Amino acid sequence: VAGLGNYGLWGTRHSVGMEVLDRLARQLAVAEGWRADKRCCADVALATAHGLELVLLKPRRFMNLNGLSVASAAEIYSLGPEDIYLVHDDLDKALGKVAIKLGGSARGHNGVQSCISALHSSEMTRLRIGIGRP
Repeated sequence: VAGLGNYGLWGTRHSVGMEVLDRLARQLAVAEGWRADKRCCADVALATAHGLELVLLKPRRFMNLNGLSVASAAEIYSLGPEDIYLVHDDLDKALGKVAIKLGGSARGHNGVQSCISALHSSEMTRLRIGIGRP
């Protein structure tokens, strides 16, 4: 599960994917388990939920390059695009609304496009978090 955003720019609407991952880590009682992984240039926490092993990932790059971290982590943990969930902001959804999208185009989202390019696939599931238009 990759929370897309601009690392270090906490509290901005475009980094909502990372904030969702922080909340998920707290709910799964692994919030203290975040560690910097230089192999994929990301913060990583491992968790288990409902019998599934999860890799939580917050890329340590700007949004346009998030895909490099996601692709590196996919290789390290032997994951295919169909195993990856991207959590990201969506300007076209009202603030606080969420939707799940299975595959498809990036719809203009630079972080998603970076992931599609780096993984050579658009099969990732996306959790789109509405941030509305300014």
